[in-house]
Amino acid sequence: MLITEAQMELAVHSPYDGRVVGNVAYQDEPTVERWLAHGHALAKKEPLPKWERIRILDEASRALKGGTEEFAILIASEAGKPLKDARVEARRAAESLHLAARILESAHGSEIPLDASPETEGVTGSTVLEPIGMVVAVSAFNHPLNLVAHQVAPVVAAGCPLIVKPSLDTPLCCIRLVELLRQAGLPEPYCRVAIIGNELAERLVTDSRVAFLSFIGSAKVGWKLRSKLAPGTRCALEHGGAAPALVLKDADLSDAAKRLVKGSFYHGGQVCVSTQRIFVEEDCLDEFLHYFTEAAGELVTGDP
Repeated sequence: MLITEAQMELAVHSPYDGRVVGNVAYQDEPTVERWLAHGHALAKKEPLPKWERIRILDEASRALKGGTEEFAILIASEAGKPLKDARVEARRAAESLHLAARILESAHGSEIPLDASPETEGVTGSTVLEPIGMVVAVSAFNHPLNLVAHQVAPVVAAGCPLIVKPSLDTPLCCIRLVELLRQAGLPEPYCRVAIIGNELAERLVTDSRVAFLSFIGSAKVGWKLRSKLAPGTRCALEHGGAAPALVLKDADLSDAAKRLVKGSFYHGGQVCVSTQRIFVEEDCLDEFLHYFTEAAGELVTGDP
């Protein structure tokens, strides 16, 4: 996807009825280059003090928790997730920020004994945790708030500069979350939101100044990007799962069917934890199918 000067604004549509729920500005290549240069230079300096990073994460977590309903409505609006599930996602995102702060409180290096040979008797070594450098995060549409929180919170905790690219289908939650972090005191150069197309995103990810890539999305895209990373760039890829379920004949088949319908149709089956394969013992297959079909027939579609 190549963004031209005539396409400098992205309209975000509700997947339920197609209405526009927000408009955001695209970033052009010079802007992304400037952010990269700033982030790369910032990564060479001392990070924010540990206590300040903890305070920022805690304050943003409290603000997010207090704004659960606001974020839940935003998730439902741009992602089409049922409001009940969107509330759970908003609470989980607040917890993600909180946990990052708790882990940072206890994070430390370690002492290594080096006296395994006579020459190093009485000698010890130590490790020190240091920010890895410039980070780029590419996120997905199906958990537009919590996935971004999972990617952003550890980077803020580590003291690294970050450019995060949300899905173009669901960028509003990401933008709002970063706003909360800035309101909590995170300097703007430490976290930028890049609304960019695929072509520019690939150039960003594969730039030699990027020290780490955090990617959530399809295996096809993730492995392709990994193969193009600059030498020395590390990465973490999250591509989803197979999510099988086993149903045996001694199970409560009615209860199992209801649970698996919920799992199978969770967010339209578009999340990595949705049930994707069900293996049923042959002796109870027909009975299970009856209960499963019955439970699926009770599902209601409509305004999330």
